[in-house]
Amino acid sequence: FFQAEDGIRDSSVTGVQTCALPISIGYFLAVAENFAKEVNEKTNGMFDIEVLSLSDFSEKYYDGKKITKYDLMDLINSGAIEMSHIYTTWLADYNKDLHALDLPFLFKDHAHADRVLEGEVGTELLAGVAKNSNIQPLSYTYSGGFRVVPANFKADTVEAWKGRTVRTSRSPVAVDVFKLLGAEPKEHISLEEMNQYADRGEIEAGESTYVRVFPLDQYKSFKVVNDTEHSLFLTSIIVNQDFMKSLPAEVQEVMGKAAFNAARKERKVSVEDIPNILAECEVKGVEVVRMNAEEKAKFVQVTSKVYDMYQDYFTAGLVDRLKAA
Repeated sequence: FFQAEDGIRDSSVTGVQTCALPISIGYFLAVAENFAKEVNEKTNGMFDIEVLSLSDFSEKYYDGKKITKYDLMDLINSGAIEMSHIYTTWLADYNKDLHALDLPFLFKDHAHADRVLEGEVGTELLAGVAKNSNIQPLSYTYSGGFRVVPANFKADTVEAWKGRTVRTSRSPVAVDVFKLLGAEPKEHISLEEMNQYADRGEIEAGESTYVRVFPLDQYKSFKVVNDTEHSLFLTSIIVNQDFMKSLPAEVQEVMGKAAFNAARKERKVSVEDIPNILAECEVKGVEVVRMNAEEKAKFVQVTSKVYDMYQDYFTAGLVDRLKAA
């Protein structure tokens, strides 16, 4: 079973052997169904592929017990769930080099990201996870692309971040980026919990992406979207290695190719839908704030110090290879 994020509609695709499928938010359901269609067309319908959110999986298969991201990783490792869709920051528990993908302003544009994610260095990063766990990542997805920061303040200057409480991803790189800005990072808060923490006054902002602003009702708890584009929000389609190895070689190839195609399409759709989301922001009175060129240059300069902080953390030469891709 592929686990999506909580609060997202689920769907089932029938076909024979239980397996898995990726969805993230709303329109990504179509990508999940394309994955199922491709697999079943090329395997004569040998799989019964079911798409579920974490809460839906919990109700149907886990006696209603709440499933955390830690639980999810354990379930994939053990094979209780064959496949899933998870943030790369969680996969970094098995290969810390994946945290390099969270470095600020690493990617020049989406074409640069594609060259990394579909190229040799991106493949090596995923292989490092498989080497250290029973999890085999198949491909990279965006689930939104470049990060933005919904907030209850306008961050049109670097100074605006000082003293602010900001929910960040659990990546140590992300945490240190916001510390460099003078903010107080809250990395223990999940993306899906941002609203409730904001409503209680415990955070003033949180890392997210445009595609989550409306489906997760973030616009109701945050008055502003600060369009920082400071890093990519990357996710990955993953599979239990024992399950994958149990399949005939030709079926493994089909699964891998279908995951690659689904991921490529998801990244494309994520980017293409942003103008529509910006239009919805205008209609619903959500203010989108961007720094001017001078302040953006300061933002880049201040956060670039994290590269020096992590120069001995990553495998030698990794960051240069990522930049040069």
